[in-house]
Amino acid sequence: MSRKIVEGRMTAAATGEITLFLIGMRINSFWRVRHWWPVLMAMPRMLRELSADPDSGMLGYRLLLGGPRFVQVVQYWSSHERLLAYASAPEGEHRPAWAAFNRRIRQGRGRVGFWHETYVVPAGAHESIYLNMPVGGLGAVGGVEPVARRGERAAQRLEV
Repeated sequence: MSRKIVEGRMTAAATGEITLFLIGMRINSFWRVRHWWPVLMAMPRMLRELSADPDSGMLGYRLLLGGPRFVQVVQYWSSHERLLAYASAPEGEHRPAWAAFNRRIRQGRGRVGFWHETYVVPAGAHESIYLNMPVGGLGAVGGVEPVARRGERAAQRLEV
């Protein structure tokens, strides 16, 4: 996310289908570092790999911290097919990290929690507004434009 404030009322310029992938972990036993540290460290490797490959389909991401125990990544993808292709590709960072995670989770007795959610948002079924904000969210991956170009009200920007 840029630190430069974009003045005025802006909206994300993206108009096509978008896949939103939320993924996170919770440290349930803070002092059992050997159980959660490898899980925590796997994500930056995957994000670097995806960011370095424009053809991966990941358009951008945002890391969110919720106190000392909760980490979440919001990822924007060009399609759910590309997300699933990355998740199942035998080469790359994800498959070995996933296999290691599954081994650890069986041995960890609930010391680390993990979750993910995937949303496939059809074209026209998303809208946004950024008022005197640095560019972020969907605007950071697809650019922004003045709200007036797409409609002053949220209902005008939604095509559902």
